[in-house]
Amino acid sequence: MEIRADFHKRLHNIKDDVLVLGSMSGKAILNSIDALRNRNLELAKQVIEGDHIINQKRFEIEEKCIQLIATQQPMASDLRMIVSVLNIGTELERIGDYALGISRVVIMIGDEPPLKPLIDIPRMAEKTIDMLRRSLDAFINQDVEGAREISAEDDSVDNLYDQIYRELLTFMIEDPKTITRATRLMWVAHNLERAADRVTNICERVVFVITGKMEEIGASKY
Repeated sequence: MEIRADFHKRLHNIKDDVLVLGSMSGKAILNSIDALRNRNLELAKQVIEGDHIINQKRFEIEEKCIQLIATQQPMASDLRMIVSVLNIGTELERIGDYALGISRVVIMIGDEPPLKPLIDIPRMAEKTIDMLRRSLDAFINQDVEGAREISAEDDSVDNLYDQIYRELLTFMIEDPKTITRATRLMWVAHNLERAADRVTNICERVVFVITGKMEEIGASKY
């Protein structure tokens, strides 16, 4: 009994680490978009410099999971949880990488005049991070239906991306001088679209933990 109690205590601590990593990655995304919107190069540099902290947190989670498997001989359901934690940690670290990519674009843009008011890109970011936060709640609460519902919301992020893409393409066609600036905003939107896909992957892992079945849920990917 003491062995199982120790196992569950350590697993609980790892779950807490996942929540911390999720918060770090989500904050990095929002900061990168704030940096873009406000032309805040210092904030963009902070996101870039902080990426290694996100990476290190992921590595810590992986190390704890490996030690737990090696020393505790988890049962099937517990093993599913540990494997899912490993995968979720990877997804969260990748979301941090998208924030890094956006911040690098901000540095590239520098003090160039804005191509257009930023409306839909911040909306994409807010929607993505809202989905991320709720997906982690679903993970902690083992909420299968919640995970499925969140994953289905990826459609709304994809729709925003398509809208942004079409609008920026119109700018490029009408005035070739805008191509560079429009392309950079496309990169930002694409990073946010991919971040939302990562949230869908997290939701799939939530379903796997509870049902034991790997399945693709939510919107179709392309």
